Amino acid sequence: MTRTSLLIAAAVLAAFAGTMPLAAQGPRMTPERLKELATKPTPRLPNGRADLNGTWDHFGGIEFVRPQSLEGGSVCVVGCPPPAGARAGGPGAPGGRAGGPPATPVLDFPKYKPEFLAKVKDLSDRQVQVDTMLQCQPPGVPRIGPPAKIVQSAREVVLLYDDINGSFFRIIPTDGRPHRKGLPASYLGDSVGRYEGDTLVVETVNFNEDTWLADNGAFHTTDLRVVERLRRVGDTIQYEAVAHDPAVLVEPWKERSQALWLTDREIEESPRCEDRDLDLIIDGSHHNNPR
Repeated sequence: MTRTSLLIAAAVLAAFAGTMPLAAQGPRMTPERLKELATKPTPRLPNGRADLNGTWDHFGGIEFVRPQSLEGGSVCVVGCPPPAGARAGGPGAPGGRAGGPPATPVLDFPKYKPEFLAKVKDLSDRQVQVDTMLQCQPPGVPRIGPPAKIVQSAREVVLLYDDINGSFFRIIPTDGRPHRKGLPASYLGDSVGRYEGDTLVVETVNFNEDTWLADNGAFHTTDLRVVERLRRVGDTIQYEAVAHDPAVLVEPWKERSQALWLTDREIEESPRCEDRDLDLIIDGSHHNNPR
């Protein structure tokens, strides 16, 4: 079992311990409710900017886990047989095997130039050994996904993340400052922001090569540039990210758009991430990460 599977199992068991039965758990958000939240007036700051402040929830955690009640009263968390009628590789099905993008990917896979396809396959085959996100390192951008909390001022925006690998932050100037010079390359890069109407546009550069864009060997170079857009609509934020890396990609890769919604549930310090099970891996299989 991979470290990720152990984390999933622990997270699910912790989330459901002492609560109602699994079968009685309902979705925390529905498309209908999202549309309703988006029709509310968009709050604004005194300077007229759309107010991005708040704690934001989204479908980016462990929704791909489908706990199942088995005979005898036990519960299957990961590696479960697909429910009746589930498509192979689709929602509700067990995670894909290493070796390439799943048959029904959660994300559209980046398009690599032909000369780099062998490298992508090799990294995908060895994901549980070489993917730094499975070794407690920061996921990188855009793989980390949208923020869990936003703190906005007239000069900058702070993005806070409650991630399974730890608590991360990004400080994004919005007062016209350029990218900083002389910084070492990093997992989350160097960001600057600007406003286009009610949309915050964040440009990030200066990445190291230790992260991937997504699962299944989606590597990038130090030339990676990521542009994120966060647009407040009522009590929701529409989030999208585009990765530009012309050295290896045929075209810019647009990650799936996501909807965020306001929540009164405050984020907490992430639990310690500790990698202890590489020696216990049996076959190199791993689930498909929805981030």
